[in-house]
Amino acid sequence: MKLPHAQLAVLKTASADEDRPLTEVATEADLKPAAATRAAFELEDDGLVSVSEETDESVSLTDEGRQYVEEGLPELRLYAAAVDAGADESPVSLGQLIGASGLEGPAVDIALANFARKGYGEVDSGEVSVDPDADPDSDPERRALERLADGDDPDADEATIDPLESRGLVAREESTVRSVQVTDEGVNALMAGVSEAETVDRLTPELITSGEWEDVEFTEYNVEADAEQFQGGKEHILRQTANRVKDVLVGMGFEEMEGPHADAQFWINDCLFMPQDHPARTHWDQFALEEPSEIQDLPEDLVERVRSAHKDGVGPDGDGYHSPWTEETARRLDLRGHTTSLSMRYLSGHQIGELEPPQRYFSVEKVYRNDTLDPTHLLEFFQIEGWVMADDLSVRDLMGTFTEFYERFGITDLDFKPHYNPYTEPSFELFGTHPETGDIVEVGNSGIFREEVLSPLGVDCDVMAWGLSLERLLMLMYGFEDIRDVHGTLCDLELLRDVEVVH
Repeated sequence: MKLPHAQLAVLKTASADEDRPLTEVATEADLKPAAATRAAFELEDDGLVSVSEETDESVSLTDEGRQYVEEGLPELRLYAAAVDAGADESPVSLGQLIGASGLEGPAVDIALANFARKGYGEVDSGEVSVDPDADPDSDPERRALERLADGDDPDADEATIDPLESRGLVAREESTVRSVQVTDEGVNALMAGVSEAETVDRLTPELITSGEWEDVEFTEYNVEADAEQFQGGKEHILRQTANRVKDVLVGMGFEEMEGPHADAQFWINDCLFMPQDHPARTHWDQFALEEPSEIQDLPEDLVERVRSAHKDGVGPDGDGYHSPWTEETARRLDLRGHTTSLSMRYLSGHQIGELEPPQRYFSVEKVYRNDTLDPTHLLEFFQIEGWVMADDLSVRDLMGTFTEFYERFGITDLDFKPHYNPYTEPSFELFGTHPETGDIVEVGNSGIFREEVLSPLGVDCDVMAWGLSLERLLMLMYGFEDIRDVHGTLCDLELLRDVEVVH
């Protein structure tokens, strides 16, 4: 019997007495793992070997897990600080313990959540008391992390590994382990004598020109054998959805706006008739630039009209804010907190020249806000901005536009809630029902621009406008419960590889 080189090497290296891992056989036979696997399946088809499979699960430390091995779990650091401060005898201020433990940022919340869960003590009205009989040295999560750091099996049950995985301190990985064993028929073939066949696995120009192709034996291909897996790149589902939104809006007669991500507060807030002492304009909500810190070019006549609207109002019955307004504040540069800055640039004629009604414009661009991260909030996200300029617009026109837009994505259960905005009147928020949880999710804000916004811009007709969240649209379309599933470092890579946007 003659066999190709790889098959012969696997047959001779494998054992008839026991299963041997294919990786071990490949190393000993000086073959690449993929070549050894392919050869084993070919030999199995001929009945010379048997191939078995089992799933192997491994647990490894994440970067955060390694950090806690070095620094200690936050709840254990809090416990140690509490014991040192005498909290085993009488309650101690939480603020004092946080400072003593060196915990800061998210680690504080992590410590508090796990401190009580593990029975190390209680936190009540800002004071901490500890259980003096607790034994942090035998903490099973701590011991599992230390064993993993030493390269050992964690020797822990699911009740220990599961919370560590949910905390992001360990990662589970599954792999398929294949083993091979020579069958009786394979033993008989070896005893009868097996030699290496002269085979080639591809037809080359040299074989054709020399004529040798007529005399060589070509390797048989097993089309059912497992192929090596390659993960190619693909367009992110969020970008797919953004492009889908653009297609829908263009199909509804809209044109796309473009503009800077860092812009003057004048365009971001002042043109929107938001007072300069409004809480949303503080550093708690916006990101300010240090260099450059202010814009150089602002249209002087428009600046004066906007200043007048803020100080004195618009029209004979108008009334301004009677609050401080300075051009210095208006010139300061921030990362835009909403893409309405683009709308102000376009409506004023500053971006592409004067516009005559009717007009429809939109953008699907990133905005930046200093929010607390949670399942529905990020520091940066995509906003779907849009507006229509025409005569005699009403709320019914705005609601009809939303209904048509969201129907294109299979969303028909919209709710509208009256709302207050400094820049629109009337105003309302949009809500949709989450398909998995049934929760009501806010998806956008909208309204018709006030005269105090339009008059300084030189617009003498109605303008209805909105800002919608692209990520929350995605949540309603596919049932995601957490924006971070598709955005940032915690996203589900398998989900991103498999999910396609429905057109």
